[in-house]
Amino acid sequence: MLQKLSIRNYALIDSVELELDKGLNIITGETGAGKSIMLGALSLILGQRAETKYFFNQDKKCIIEGWFLLNNEQLKSLFEENDLDFFKENTLRREISTDGKSRAFINDSPVTLAIMKLIGERLIDIHSQHATLEVSDPAFQLSVVDTLAGHQQLLGTYRSKFKQYRQQQQLLVDLQTKADEARNKQDYEQFLYTELENANLQPDEQQKLEAELQLLNNAESIKRSLLTSYHLLSEEETAILPNLKEIISQLQNIEKFNPLYAELSERLRSTLIELKDIAAETADLEQDIIFNPARIEEVNIRLDLLYSLQQKHRVSTVEALIVIQDQLSNNLANLLNSDEEIARLKKELELMFSELEEMASKLTKSRSKAIVSAETSTGKILQQVGMPNAKIKIEQTQAAELNKDGKDLIVLLFSANSGQLPAPVGKVASGGELSRLMLALKSIMARHTSLPTLIFDEIDTGISGETALRVGDVIGELERNMQVICITHLPQIAAKGNAHYFVYKNEQTERTTTGIRKLNNDDRVKAIAEMLSGKAPGASALENAKDLLGYKN
Repeated sequence: MLQKLSIRNYALIDSVELELDKGLNIITGETGAGKSIMLGALSLILGQRAETKYFFNQDKKCIIEGWFLLNNEQLKSLFEENDLDFFKENTLRREISTDGKSRAFINDSPVTLAIMKLIGERLIDIHSQHATLEVSDPAFQLSVVDTLAGHQQLLGTYRSKFKQYRQQQQLLVDLQTKADEARNKQDYEQFLYTELENANLQPDEQQKLEAELQLLNNAESIKRSLLTSYHLLSEEETAILPNLKEIISQLQNIEKFNPLYAELSERLRSTLIELKDIAAETADLEQDIIFNPARIEEVNIRLDLLYSLQQKHRVSTVEALIVIQDQLSNNLANLLNSDEEIARLKKELELMFSELEEMASKLTKSRSKAIVSAETSTGKILQQVGMPNAKIKIEQTQAAELNKDGKDLIVLLFSANSGQLPAPVGKVASGGELSRLMLALKSIMARHTSLPTLIFDEIDTGISGETALRVGDVIGELERNMQVICITHLPQIAAKGNAHYFVYKNEQTERTTTGIRKLNNDDRVKAIAEMLSGKAPGASALENAKDLLGYKN
């Protein structure tokens, strides 16, 4: 139940705190005083969007906070599913800053607006005079039957399974689309893959071939340079090696005269050894160089193939071609795998569909039983609220295909008078009849739901007199199952409340504000008397008010 509501800086409200009773709470007030402003503020902590233009003071942020006393285990699990702490007393708070940015909190933990709305819808059901049109909505009519059937667990399981089924269906469509696209490209990709595979590509191959080709193309000049180098080192008359030997011999002759001569001689001997190695290696390298036109042609042909493939695939390396080859191979393999996956998914969908059909059949049977109860219970309440000849008939038919609710199509037919055939409710019911019908439906739903709080915003539109008394009785009975908050303009209904709150305008200051206060017994008598006869009620109106309230003189 909603224990307390705090509203700061919203519409005509500067600051208001409202503590509520656990039973039937009545809210009355003058026209335009701001009764529905309370609901507008409350809707903000139920996840509705807000606009800063409705702020009382545009320079301050708006804060709406509600304290809820809860002991429902289903609600506890809902909190836990959304990583929220659950307490006996839980708070929902909404803050809207002057720049329009909104923040939502549940038990002081920041939450998204979607989560706040999800939680809020399980805490409070607001029914306004405009919501009577909801009774014509097939989804609402189905929800009435489902609530009475009490198969929420089965319906929840079905909806979860149906959601998975739809997701798998979409996955199948996506796979088939991709497979069709791949199949259209299969021949071309197979050709490209075969071409690359036949090329037998090797990493670093291009660099090696380009280096080899450069060597082959310059074989004659390289061979000539190596040969000349060898001759200058050892074969010519003025070759380096014979002359170096002679220099070493000369230094050896004078080593005994100075240690420095011996050091020079040793250094030259080391140099001689190194130069001999260079001369030998130069000779070997010169022997390895062979001018080979056939190999040049072979390398050129291979490089032309590599360059052609790179140009075709718009890359610049053999490594990139290998990556493309691997991708093509994966594409071709995936096509085969996707065919297997499509076949597996189709079989899985067949099984899921069978399970859904079975669950939908159970829902249909359960709804069929609930329809009888709904028709009988609603008819009895309609009699209570002054419609003795009213009847409802709920038609149950089958849709061509499964949907998120099963396969049932529910149509609520209504007749208000004897001899009138039941017809779709939206076409035959007046405003007052719609209000009472909705009240009847909400009443029977309240007996089968764990919703903590139900709010009626002027559901009494279009009724008066004895009918209003009976409507008040029905609303009063609801508080046995839940907390009820009722905004009304009818004294017969206002008198049924456990607690009575009066909304008023304060025009004593420069700016009009809205306030709310809880009425004591004397205040209630006066307020209801004014609802009966207007301002300054007479003695008879006051007595009538006491009579409605059940006060004894």
